[in-house]
Amino acid sequence: MNVSEAAAKRIRELLIEKDMTQYRLEQKSGILHGSMACILNGRNKTVTLSTIYMLARGFDMTIIEFLNDDIFLSHEVEFE
Repeated sequence: MNVSEAAAKRIRELLIEKDMTQYRLEQKSGILHGSMACILNGRNKTVTLSTIYMLARGFDMTIIEFLNDDIFLSHEVEFE
């Protein structure tokens, strides 16, 4: 699993946890629907720190809170 796939998985988990729709996240984060779709379906091969910041802001959390998940601590995540 690469970082983009890990980020997509984290987004899906947080959407469920926070009972939020993808549309609402897009509105709150400022990420366009097409870009969010590319992240979630794996067409986006790189997720930048700026994107992580925007996602965290959309979830009303800090970057640290977004990244503070076992999925990012796994040795299975490949950093390219």
